[in-house]
Amino acid sequence: MKPRKYAQAGIPCYWRAEENGGLPVVCVYEIDPVTRAYCLTGVFHNRLTLTVPFLNDIDLTADRRR
Repeated sequence: MKPRKYAQAGIPCYWRAEENGGLPVVCVYEIDPVTRAYCLTGVFHNRLTLTVPFLNDIDLTADRRR
């Protein structure tokens, strides 16, 4: 329900983070201007590198507890 409400509000990007084998997996969606619904644009397992909505380069395998 949340993604649909975000898309209706015009929020251009939506990320969903999940866990797989103890590491994060990030699914990235962008809004389709015609349908005003989100389309999957990428699934990132080890490194999240994007330019939309802003430059991102995140190592998803790094131990964040240090």
